[in-house]
Amino acid sequence: MEKLKVGVIGTGHLGKLHTKLFKEVDGCEFIGIYDKDLEKAKIVANEFQVNAFDSIDELIKKVDAVSIVSTTSAHYELVKKAFANNKHVFVEKPITTTISEGEELVKIADDKKLNFQVGHIERFNPALISLEKYDLNPLFIQTDRLSQFNPRGTDVAVVLDLMIHDIDIILSLVKSEVATVSASGVAVVSDTIDIANARLEFENGAVANVTASRISQKKMRKMRMFQRDTYITLDFITGVSEVYRLISPGDMPDSPFISFGEIGIGDRKKAVVYEQPEQKEINALQHELQLFVNSILNKTRPPVSGSDGLKALKVAEMIIKKIEESISRAQVN
Repeated sequence: MEKLKVGVIGTGHLGKLHTKLFKEVDGCEFIGIYDKDLEKAKIVANEFQVNAFDSIDELIKKVDAVSIVSTTSAHYELVKKAFANNKHVFVEKPITTTISEGEELVKIADDKKLNFQVGHIERFNPALISLEKYDLNPLFIQTDRLSQFNPRGTDVAVVLDLMIHDIDIILSLVKSEVATVSASGVAVVSDTIDIANARLEFENGAVANVTASRISQKKMRKMRMFQRDTYITLDFITGVSEVYRLISPGDMPDSPFISFGEIGIGDRKKAVVYEQPEQKEINALQHELQLFVNSILNKTRPPVSGSDGLKALKVAEMIIKKIEESISRAQVN
């Protein structure tokens, strides 16, 4: 089978990772990189022994697909240029800075039947992947994504930088539309929102309480989910998930588990069992890029499509709007 020719646009921290890992992706022939800072591109090219192109047009002509790992503000123009040349696109999250830009790009990709994948990497975290065998239908979700301050990423609010990871996961798990959003947040050390909390209420009654901060003393990336007879915790840093379930005493699982006895009254008694699903040893970014290449070669829908990225952006923008409204009210008072 002929290999897919791929190039990377952008040679920052993530761009270097994309360059390194695309060279290890099956079915892929890595063509080269481009960065508007040509000297920086040459340094990265020398480090990874790849070609650095002097112009973006030259790179695009040589490939079947591009991975765009630039600042968010540049996503729209770069993706649109790639689509104009009928190239498939992987773009890091968030999809674009505005909803209208995202909608336009999704429409172009659909009209041209081009694969458009958005880099919501936490979808491929071992903690979440290990839950594939479970029937997930959460009614309450609590997430905390806290990071120490890093100037990289402060060109956008923490909602678009960090919280959007959890927004995307929540939207993939809750099969319902968002009904209402309430939120608050503060700009502490940058010109954009650095800490935010949001409450999402869905039409099916599910609720998600989401917190993100980039001014924490220590990192935390955790999610807790509650549904009928089940409580699940995920640690996205360690890649470990834990499952507590209530089951009928006669329905003990075959897999290894710990029993905590029974709770309930009379005929409604249930056994409490604890399981730690097997953690799969995968590199989430490499797996994500492999699935992008596979989706093009197999002519299938990418695992996190442009439409998925757009949905996450729309909810993120709703949250940012609510925060800006609350800040305005506070300033008036």
